[in-house]
Amino acid sequence: MDTKKPDIVKEPDLSYGNHSYADYLTWQMEEVVELIRGKIFKKAAAAPKRIHQHISAKLLTRLYVFLENKPCQVYGAPFDVRFPKKSKEDKEIHDVVQPDICVICDLEKLDERGCIGAPDLIVEILSAGNSKVELKYKFNLYESNSVREYWIIHPETQDLLIYSLVNGKYVPSRLFTSGDVVKSKVLDGFTLDLEEFFGDIK
Repeated sequence: MDTKKPDIVKEPDLSYGNHSYADYLTWQMEEVVELIRGKIFKKAAAAPKRIHQHISAKLLTRLYVFLENKPCQVYGAPFDVRFPKKSKEDKEIHDVVQPDICVICDLEKLDERGCIGAPDLIVEILSAGNSKVELKYKFNLYESNSVREYWIIHPETQDLLIYSLVNGKYVPSRLFTSGDVVKSKVLDGFTLDLEEFFGDIK
């Protein structure tokens, strides 16, 4: 692990496409920034919409309560998840994301800066700040790094899609909507009644 304190950089060079986590640590920006294959993805400087935050807080709370006294931990954004390839050195890591919610069951992956390695479950709540390109890159990133379950929630239409890892490839669920009870394959016993869950979210 690199121990030298990095110099602070106000704005990174966006024309350069092979940034590392070591570079990322030097940036001081208003926007949320993620790195995927060394490429910078910047989200809007404004806070997410209220409905996004409501869904995130509600699901995070339910997961936290469910996981009490269980060997897994849940974290909400901002929380860095780094995906190392061959080395865990900061300068060798080129994939750093901040999922809305993630669950980690191998607690050795946790350190003071977040998670290094694949979480067991990742939840992304769509917002105006999510581009189609970003979502495609994240799908490939999570699949190639063996994130076992990937949930995508659309606040406006109040539906949920789950990708489950099967033999190294993601298999999509059908689109879950109001009236469905969703079950996690990764977190045995965790269910979500979507009609009840979205009932007070307007």
